[in-house]
Order: sequence, then structure tokens, then C-alpha cells
Amino acid sequence: MYKIYMGIGIFAVAFLATCVISSVIMRYFFGLSYAALEEFMTTLFAFTTFWGIGICIIEDEHIVIDSFYDFFPPLIKKWVTFFNYLIVLFVDWIIIKYGLSYTLQYGKHLSMGMRIPTYWMYGIIPLGASIAFVCIIIKLIRIARAPLSDYEKKIVLK
Repeated sequence: MYKIYMGIGIFAVAFLATCVISSVIMRYFFGLSYAALEEFMTTLFAFTTFWGIGICIIEDEHIVIDSFYDFFPPLIKKWVTFFNYLIVLFVDWIIIKYGLSYTLQYGKHLSMGMRIPTYWMYGIIPLGASIAFVCIIIKLIRIARAPLSDYEKKIVLK
């Protein structure tokens, strides 16, 4: 599942980069601009952002200011980490709840560029947040099962 999840993310970012490069070339060399393509790229950018939330959680690639955290003993670090992810889970639940509500309320309108129902675009929010929700649950389970040695201060040699 992890490889499929990462593969979709990698494909989406590569496809977005290809679309952006093509759009820039068409605009500056040929004077062509397509509203549907611009809207598609914006939607794809939103998709990569919300899809990437779960990847950042799984890979521990989120922003952490840990200079104060490093002074705690391993048991406190473990509990602080667990509590932090509970907060992230709660915030993610709010994003799912209101993202789904917004999608269902305003998703029947047709988009201006692609002329498709906007729930295809707005639905990215609850979809990405739901996948992130699963990733957070997995992370919480890993934290709960992790030995305290995982939270000891790591010495970095330079």
C-alpha cells in the first residue's frame, strides 16, 4: 500500500511539473493560454498538497522545532509526541468534517475552466485529509509500540 501511495504522489508531482512547463512554453513562445489547463494545474497542485500530508506524517517530514524537546527524558518525549499527534488527528478531523460539508454544499456548480462539477476539485480536501487521518492513526500506533530507546537523544557526528 505504501508503494502505491508514494507512486501516486510521485506521478502527480511529475505530471504537475510537466503541465506547468508545457503551459509556460505555450504561453511565452506561442501566446497560447488555456483556462481549463490553468484550472487543472491548480486542482492538481491542491491534490499534491493534500496527498502529501499523509506522506509527511509517515516519513516524519513535517516541521518540528525540537531544541526544547531534546532536553526531555525519553518517556516524556514519547508522551509529548503522542499528544502532538492527537492534536494533529483532531485538526485533521475538523478538515475532513468541514471539507466534506463544503464539497457537498458547493460541489454541484460547474467549474469555470474545465466545466466539470466542482466536487471533483473540492473533494480533494476531505479525500487527502481522510488518507492523512489513517496515516496519523498508524503513526499513533507506532508511537505507542515504540521502545523508549527510540526517543533517546541522537548524537550527530560532523
